Amino acid sequence: MSSTSKVIIGALAGVAAGLAIGLLFAPDKGTETRRMIGERYDDLTNTWKDKFNDLVQGIKDEYSAVKDKTKDVAENAKNTAANMKNEARPQFNS
Repeated sequence: MSSTSKVIIGALAGVAAGLAIGLLFAPDKGTETRRMIGERYDDLTNTWKDKFNDLVQGIKDEYSAVKDKTKDVAENAKNTAANMKNEARPQFNS
């Protein structure tokens, strides 16, 4: 196991331990604590969904831009080749 993996596992274990200790010493009743945890979980889930959707949209936009640029480059190459062919044709017909 790499050192990075060990650090990540250690950090996750620390977060889990902190949550457990926080729940044990929470001043609110259990139902209130669970409600608050549920609300925060929903907020976090919605935030991550929004960020993921923004990322997907950004990738789609970049793909479209690259696709359009590639299409333009291919069209320019095709036109350049056609022009070169037309310019060269009279030289061979002489």
